[in-house]
Amino acid sequence: MEGKQQQQPPQREPGPGELKVPGAVGEEPRSDGKDAGADALGRPLGPTPSQSRFQVDLVAEAPRRANGEGDVAGKGSEEAKGRFRVNFVDPSAGDESPSEPGGGGGCSEGANVSFQNGGDTVLSEGSLHSGGHHHYYYDTHTNTYYLRTFGHNTMDAVPRIDHYRHTAADLGEKLIRPSLAELHDELDKEPFEDGYANGEEGTPAGDAAATYTPDSKGIVKFGWIKGVLVRCMLNIWGVMLFIRLSWIVGQAGIGLSVVVIAMATVVTTITGLSTSAIATNGFVRGGGAYYLISRSLGPEFGGAIGLIFAFANAVAVAMYVVGFAETVVELLKENGTLMIDEMNDIRIIGAITVVILLGISVAGMEWEAKAQIVLLVILILAIGDFVIGTFIPLDSKKAKGFFGYKAEIFMENFGPDFRNEETFFSVFAIFFPAATGILAGANISGDLADPQSAIPKGTLLAILITTLVYMGIAVSVGSCVVRDATGNINNTMITELTNCTTAACKLNYDFSSCQTGCHYGLMNNFQVMSMVSGFAPLISAGIFSATLSSALASLVSAPKIFQALCKDNIYPGFQMFAKGYGKNNEPLRGYLLTFLIALGFILIAELNVIAPIISNFFLASYALINFSVFHASLAKSPGWRPAFKYYNMWISLVGAILCCIVMFVINWWAALLTYVIVLGLYIYVTYKKPDVNWGSSTQALTYLNALQHSIRLSGVEDHVKNFRPQCLIMTGAPNARPALLHLVHAFTKNVGLMICGHVHMGPRRQAMKELSTDLAKYQRWLIKNKMKAFYAPVHAEDLRDGGQYLMQAAGLGRMRPNTLVVGFKKNWRQSDMRDVETYINLFHDAFDIQYGVVVIRLKEGLDISHLQGQEELLSSQEKSPCSKDVIVKVDYSKKAETDTSVAFVPSSSERTAALHREEDEDGKTPTQPLLKKDLKSSSSPLNVADQRLLDASSQFQKKQGKSNIDVWWLFDDGGLTLLIPYLITTKKKWKECKIRVFIGGKINRIDHDRRAMATLLSKFRIDFSDIMVLGDINTKPKKENIAAFEEMIEPFRLHEDDKEQEVADKMKEDEPWRITDNELELYKTKTYRQIRLNELLKEHSSTANVIVMSLPVARKGAVSSALYMAWLEALSKDLPPILLVRGNHQSVLTFYS
Repeated sequence: MEGKQQQQPPQREPGPGELKVPGAVGEEPRSDGKDAGADALGRPLGPTPSQSRFQVDLVAEAPRRANGEGDVAGKGSEEAKGRFRVNFVDPSAGDESPSEPGGGGGCSEGANVSFQNGGDTVLSEGSLHSGGHHHYYYDTHTNTYYLRTFGHNTMDAVPRIDHYRHTAADLGEKLIRPSLAELHDELDKEPFEDGYANGEEGTPAGDAAATYTPDSKGIVKFGWIKGVLVRCMLNIWGVMLFIRLSWIVGQAGIGLSVVVIAMATVVTTITGLSTSAIATNGFVRGGGAYYLISRSLGPEFGGAIGLIFAFANAVAVAMYVVGFAETVVELLKENGTLMIDEMNDIRIIGAITVVILLGISVAGMEWEAKAQIVLLVILILAIGDFVIGTFIPLDSKKAKGFFGYKAEIFMENFGPDFRNEETFFSVFAIFFPAATGILAGANISGDLADPQSAIPKGTLLAILITTLVYMGIAVSVGSCVVRDATGNINNTMITELTNCTTAACKLNYDFSSCQTGCHYGLMNNFQVMSMVSGFAPLISAGIFSATLSSALASLVSAPKIFQALCKDNIYPGFQMFAKGYGKNNEPLRGYLLTFLIALGFILIAELNVIAPIISNFFLASYALINFSVFHASLAKSPGWRPAFKYYNMWISLVGAILCCIVMFVINWWAALLTYVIVLGLYIYVTYKKPDVNWGSSTQALTYLNALQHSIRLSGVEDHVKNFRPQCLIMTGAPNARPALLHLVHAFTKNVGLMICGHVHMGPRRQAMKELSTDLAKYQRWLIKNKMKAFYAPVHAEDLRDGGQYLMQAAGLGRMRPNTLVVGFKKNWRQSDMRDVETYINLFHDAFDIQYGVVVIRLKEGLDISHLQGQEELLSSQEKSPCSKDVIVKVDYSKKAETDTSVAFVPSSSERTAALHREEDEDGKTPTQPLLKKDLKSSSSPLNVADQRLLDASSQFQKKQGKSNIDVWWLFDDGGLTLLIPYLITTKKKWKECKIRVFIGGKINRIDHDRRAMATLLSKFRIDFSDIMVLGDINTKPKKENIAAFEEMIEPFRLHEDDKEQEVADKMKEDEPWRITDNELELYKTKTYRQIRLNELLKEHSSTANVIVMSLPVARKGAVSSALYMAWLEALSKDLPPILLVRGNHQSVLTFYS
């Protein structure tokens, strides 16, 4: 290398744990004139074989071209089936090619390595002198950088900013650090079966390095002076400075004028501090006030404010342009050159002006910024012109009330002199809009080079400078000009009067005739500043500059805010305005819309009505910015870490309240209208629920409240009056058993907790990957289908373990399940009896943990996961935006695609067989079942059984009508059997159903038992339509039913009397679920009771909507699983939907208050 060819060790084949990769040490290094692979001292950047077992070529990367060129070389590496893949990336597309021919082939020999740019970027000394570009070396674990840093090689990436960028970041490249699985899992397994790195959807491993970096050439980014300070100053110094400030001083006096300015400044300064805090809490994109509020308070407030703020800016364009046109028309009138009449001239000049402003804006931000600088220079010259003029009192101006700085005038003008029903607050309302405009810089946040630094500096400095100028001019004009003057030069007094009271009189002018009305002085002449100034036309130029700069700033702000709003798709109808054009992503469509709105209001020309509404719109956004800071601080979110420290949550809250008060001070009806509009838009966005997650403070505060309430609740002992059925439902995938979900939801919605348990079995690593994807997927499914429930997946060796984990660990504090809900195992006779044993053991475990148990049976069945297109066919289930959410067809025919997730409600024998096949494998199967839409068969009709199953699965979503819920409360379990049907009848869909109660009793005491039960129910305050006492429960069932039962249990009997003792004992030990002859004889009465109850149920409750019945309990270790299962089968077969309920024998009902 550069004359010193380093001695290479002899080549050898890679060992079992080593990797052979092209370009590694021991092969001929690539040379491209400059040795990019070595530093200035000729040392190789790659490690020597003694340093690492892994040898991977370094990847050169230059900035991508603007047209998105850049190809991924070494594509063979993508096809390799190893543990890791190497991605060779050359975005420069042609400058260099780091992959040799056959590079991919080398990779496929062994397990090759990919870190998806997980390492750090090392800039070698040699690369700094390589001319044209700098080459960045995206390092894998082999780079000697890590040797220098840690003394040994490591795959781990050191901390760097590129790992924390958003995927679509426009400032730099998103690099993906090595995932925990890559660092932690065994090397010989495949981590990315689906081609996604880190489990991120939409980030294929091959694309991870090909991040988007736009070309920086031609993009205009402003610094804090040009971008923020200049804009804010121009926007704050409006036409008010030249035309209305002198009148305000005349009305309120110098003292109160300074108070008015100070009050307005307090509001704007607090808002400026709040804006600075939000703007420095993370990277700020385009959208100004909308972006700040929406990312802080969420899309509801952000969407409401974004729309009205964009509209306010659009109408403000019209306001400022009309202000400009009025001044021009005034000049035309003085010179007698009106075109038509005053009103139409304003419209014509306004329309021409707004077209010119549109042209400047569309030409690009650079032109607009240059125009702003020119306008600022004119404005500063005009202010300077006024200040100079105050020191040059001409005799000709004295008659108009201008005498230069005089103590007498200062003293006279210091106090207020309100006339024409003006008050302090009315004067404040007139001045306050002049202080707005502080968000002009923040509104173009997307065009700032460093918004986090520019917005605080520029905004706060602009507020300071403009406030000082306002106060200075107020004091200055109040010290020079009297309130009333005739303008008549002949009003000079020859002889000095001794009893002078006015300043003018003391200065030898008699303006006493002004009691009847004058045209000059602070009170009467809006053009006082022109009169005082050294060169009057410059003040007119200042007025033009102030109005046009504010109009231009608003014309730029409105489309930028609106574009950001549309990009977020808060209001889908406005999506077309999200499109940007050119390198600066200019919102040309938004400019056109703003132009049309402004033109419309210019042509209406009735701006006195619009002005207060616009001021209130601005104030509403200020109020919410202040509230955002308070809210974010209150939520104590760890993500709220503003770099700007000079804010206080309580001061921000005061600022928000002040903004709301000022809204009413300015105009009470406009304030009410603003509140109504914001509230309406808030409700609309909340109802639409835009699919965004910005980590808002609303979310953080919700979490904080939930946490605090949960902890508070944990300190309170349970009370029987507050008992709620908190259900752990073993649903498996929630969308596979909708009937189970809807029926339980009928008695837990808004009452108790509902957790959908799902046990994943099979190879651990696959199941772990499923857990994380399923958690988000099914929780989203539950929310979409308006299910107030949680989804809780676990991984376990078998069903029973999973059930125990869930029953012991699910829930939080007092919000823990107390009732286990399972579907009836319909296919238990065809299943592996070990599964039945596991299923029955769940009941025993639940009773051990003091849970109640509910078994739900529909004669059609519950599991619809095998049906095609079930999501589309079910009325309650909307189509999910992600196709992965729709489990349409589960195909068990291929060995590699068996399902490893098993629900508690057991499925078909096919699935069981698939699981057995899987257990023999080495764990390399994919984790997902085959998810696909069978397009050919989706249109084919379902068979009768499946159609019935589909209909049954949606039956609890419909209104139930006038029918009965039959409660067979045979055994006292604490009252759960009665509480559940009562809760069901409180729901809207079930409210017309009547409860009928059936109890067991003796034939000779039927009336007594009925009265006793009626008394109990009335004390419990539970309405019922009828009570029926069954005296014939213990009658022997029909012979054919007994025969059918015996036939059903025949395959599961042990028949120990027909076998030798040892054989029978061995068989009972191996198959504990078998029914012994002794057991059958011992529980004969109980068996007959279940058969008899089924006969009675068919006789009395065959027309009921739902039957709720006491669940028979089997003694643990005494009753075999097969016999208990047969009891449940005999009891519940061929009936309407039935809930077999057994509480934990703790009272859940009380008649005490």
